Amino acid sequence: MMDWFVHNIAPLMFVGLIFFMVIGYPAAFSLAAVGLFFGLIAIELGLIAPDFLGNLTYQLFSVVSNELLLAIPFFTFMGVILERCGLAEDLLEGFGQLFGGVRGGLSYAVILVGAILGAITGTVAASVIAMGLISLPIMTKYGYNVRHATGVIAASGTITQLIPPSLVLIVLADQLQRSPGDMYIGATGASIIQVLLFMGWVFLLSIFKPDHVPALPPEARTLRGWPLYRKCIRGMVPSLALIFVVLGTIFMGLATPTEAGAMGVVGAFILAWMNRRLTWNLVYQGMDITMRLTAMVVFILLGARVFSLVFQGVGGGHWIESMLTSLPGGVVGFLIFVNIFVFVMAFFLDFFEIAFIIIPLLAPAATALGIDLIWFGVMICANMQTSFMHPPFGFALFYLRGIAPRTIRTRDIYLGAIPWLCLQLILVGLLIAFPEMVTFFLDKEVVQDLDTIKSLVPGADGGTQNGLDSPPSFGLDSPPKF
Repeated sequence: MMDWFVHNIAPLMFVGLIFFMVIGYPAAFSLAAVGLFFGLIAIELGLIAPDFLGNLTYQLFSVVSNELLLAIPFFTFMGVILERCGLAEDLLEGFGQLFGGVRGGLSYAVILVGAILGAITGTVAASVIAMGLISLPIMTKYGYNVRHATGVIAASGTITQLIPPSLVLIVLADQLQRSPGDMYIGATGASIIQVLLFMGWVFLLSIFKPDHVPALPPEARTLRGWPLYRKCIRGMVPSLALIFVVLGTIFMGLATPTEAGAMGVVGAFILAWMNRRLTWNLVYQGMDITMRLTAMVVFILLGARVFSLVFQGVGGGHWIESMLTSLPGGVVGFLIFVNIFVFVMAFFLDFFEIAFIIIPLLAPAATALGIDLIWFGVMICANMQTSFMHPPFGFALFYLRGIAPRTIRTRDIYLGAIPWLCLQLILVGLLIAFPEMVTFFLDKEVVQDLDTIKSLVPGADGGTQNGLDSPPSFGLDSPPKF
């Protein structure tokens, strides 16, 4: 019995972690408690030396001294300010009037505005709440199917997960030890495909079920001509300027994600001031939400480091790597298994917990199989979008339920999310089948064939000769004698 326990202590750590989380214990403290408990057991069994846990000091210090994680409070603060600065109202009203004359026009507007808000806020809650409050009453008023309306609002908010400057991409870059800028560039193509998939679904509905996505009646389209274009420009110009400040500076190498996030906060303050929404109450709410989210992330990461240290010490890393690399189907089999596993875990864990607990265990196996970690991270990020759309646990659905009228049933919100959840899974399949959707935008590494390298040294006559058949003269009349 004891031998079996010793050889299976790594999987038993997972069982213990699942037990604590199922009974509702906070994830951060569950991770730390399981890690320390099994660490003491491993010391008693002689699996690890007592001094091994001394590495915990360095692990925890590396968390609190990680400058990249400073981007999280900056982008969170920026998102909260932009959520309440009136920018979403201008964008939705302008695009709604612009596309309102076609079937599904309001849905197109919601998807495009969701992508724009995602590119300047980086937070799902801000996008879903802002668009739900503004567009849901209008869509239901003009005859849009309730399930479609709630589904498109929730789904367009989750685009924020994938489109830069997503908080998830920052965390994944940190866990995979890759550049956040490369992760952002790699996610650009995937996020564009996601938007096109959503718009394609609306187009199909407009053909086969036009009564679900009717066009706005003429009396509802009050803006035409130059006033309409001015309304769209008024919403687009500040958005594009802020996108350039946040993303353009990162892509061009002018700023780190942390520095871009700080500039984004300044830009959010300016937009709030321009829209006469900048108040002390708004600033206080932004700081409060940012503090809570940042504290949660740091505590989860600290707990994850405790768990990971002990897990690696008892051989858990080798167990995971050998198990995953021996799956049938090679790389494709590994990717299919990982995506199914992450999809199921997303029912119970949020994206921070998945990134801090699961990803560090999967990355070594992906590296051993020769998988590009930027592509791997973007694919996992696309999969983790589903954690916000899972009925009944999706946070985007919770946010929408909180601001939707009571006349809209919770059942309709859940059923409306299913088609969009399937579209997100289609994106994951496309990323597996066509890695170029990610790698095409990345700089290609220059591989030098060492066999083609020749060493050229000056000859006695001032020319060059290959190899080292005779020593160089170094400017002397004859080689030195020793």
